[in-house]
Amino acid sequence: MAKCAVCGKSVQFGKKISHSHIRTNRQWKPNLKRVKINDNGTHKRVYVCTNCLKSNKVERI
Repeated sequence: MAKCAVCGKSVQFGKKISHSHIRTNRQWKPNLKRVKINDNGTHKRVYVCTNCLKSNKVERI
């Protein structure tokens, strides 16, 4: 579910490094909003990242 329908941005994985340099796994999720969009004349409700909404890559209803 954590994937943008426009650009495909999804979860990123990496390491959290503590003060004692112990490394544990962590993840960064994209900032997604559930919005209604116009997709070639049809109305869809999809998850879109805020970066795509801000740069007008999708037409919002």
